[in-house]
Amino acid sequence: MEKKLQKLFDSHGGILKTSELLQNGYYYRKLQELINAGEIEQIRRGYYQRIDDNSYSEVAIIARLFPDAVLCMESALDYYGYTERTPSAWNLAVSDSSSRRRFYISWPVVKPHFISESKFLVGIMEAEIEGTKVRIYDRERTVCDCLTHRNKMDAEVFNSAIRGYLKDPQRNESRLGKYAAALRVQGKVREVLGIWL
Repeated sequence: MEKKLQKLFDSHGGILKTSELLQNGYYYRKLQELINAGEIEQIRRGYYQRIDDNSYSEVAIIARLFPDAVLCMESALDYYGYTERTPSAWNLAVSDSSSRRRFYISWPVVKPHFISESKFLVGIMEAEIEGTKVRIYDRERTVCDCLTHRNKMDAEVFNSAIRGYLKDPQRNESRLGKYAAALRVQGKVREVLGIWL
């Protein structure tokens, strides 16, 4: 791959939009040549990734395709070490006003959770995964989400999440109480965690 194009990909986190390629003189025919030569691949309509030994990780693709999303549920549990299971999809919290169509991608596998605006902003922080900065819900928000969706979660994953949080020296009980009130899960927090907190 020519150095100019390599630099262009590197300066955009390894993923370029069609418009960014066009602005730099890479038109349809040239893009087709690069795809046929196995140098780039289309990862979603309008987005391309360079193919080489250092191809970018799934998390880099998630961060670039969904900059407004927040890692949540099983993806957050995995990050905090609260589950032994590797999630089968990237769980992404997004505002409920987001377009559903943008999540119809074949890879990486994503599972969007559409959250009302009033609850969406509670507990967002920044983390680094495989060298990529991402938005993720903090420990307390993640536990509140688990309590909210307890009936939809695998019982083993749920129990592991609660045990993981209770053992975590970085847990913050006053923040958990504040979030529980904002997300209307105080009763569930008392019922499930009350005896240990």
